[in-house]
Amino acid sequence: MASALKYMIDEKGDKTSVLVPLKTWERINQDYTKLQNKLKVLTGIKEGINEVKEARKSGEKLQTLKEFLRESNS
Repeated sequence: MASALKYMIDEKGDKTSVLVPLKTWERINQDYTKLQNKLKVLTGIKEGINEVKEARKSGEKLQTLKEFLRESNS
């Protein structure tokens, strides 16, 4: 299938914009949203790991999984 992308160019011939078919744009947006969600999850995991490392260094007592689940279900 031939590319349906259309480029806008300025008076110098430089590309300035691109027109993308709607279905392609929707797929790009879906992929982008999935990547944003994945990034949020991975960032949260990284922050959690760093929190555990810092707590271990300082001797701070952390919440157990059982405590967390009990609290979450309340």
